[in-house]
Amino acid sequence: MVQINYSQLLDALPEVARDAGHEIMKIYDNAIEVNFKDDGSPVTLADEAAEKTILKKLKEIIPDVPIVSEENASSHNSDATDQFFLIDPLDGTKEFLKKDGLGSFTVNIGLIEKGVPTLGVVYAPALDRMFFASSSTGAFEESKKGIQKINIRPVPSSGPVAVASVSHRDESTNNWLKENNIKDTISIGSSLKFCLVACGEADVYPRFGPTMEWDTAAGDAVLRSAGGSVSLPNGQPFNYGKLNYRNGAFIAHGNY
Repeated sequence: MVQINYSQLLDALPEVARDAGHEIMKIYDNAIEVNFKDDGSPVTLADEAAEKTILKKLKEIIPDVPIVSEENASSHNSDATDQFFLIDPLDGTKEFLKKDGLGSFTVNIGLIEKGVPTLGVVYAPALDRMFFASSSTGAFEESKKGIQKINIRPVPSSGPVAVASVSHRDESTNNWLKENNIKDTISIGSSLKFCLVACGEADVYPRFGPTMEWDTAAGDAVLRSAGGSVSLPNGQPFNYGKLNYRNGAFIAHGNY
């Protein structure tokens, strides 16, 4: 494995995510052309422009770490190594296409080491919220208020608040929320769900619908670095480098 200085890498990667976000917003502010992948999911010029920006700069900054990226299908055929990046240049494409004013789409850069997400950068360009974290530095948010260290919060006396998917919420998620007597739920797209738990705006994120590892790695790293955890519904560890980089169900926990 490449010896990594997490602090130095986190000095560089937020700007990479910001540059990718700039490419996304140039397209967002104009008419958006949509194509569809073999699995029926949408892909836009914004996905492709953001990925091109990230891959170019990542290879300049740290060339010896392999990259698995959503829009680079050939990278999906490679076996996971002990150390690799997972990139989703535009998570929440459906929310991006809605232009609903919520801005819940993100740029995601995650580092996996021995199956565990150890570093992550999540940037929501429409909201100008940047989350960045590593296992050695902790987690931070940069916004109009400046840079602040973030941590999961104690569960409010009024009860836990969950975050759940806008576009992919299913009956299993609804049942879990009901079984756990969770009355307040924030519906939002993309990896922002992990980040809202990490920064203390919510307490738990249950996910039973399908996701890929590049959807979750960066946000997962932010949450773990903020004191949270991610596990399978049965409590077993949620790890990376799985077959075809496909996730099963998981629960992302703050203090709940």
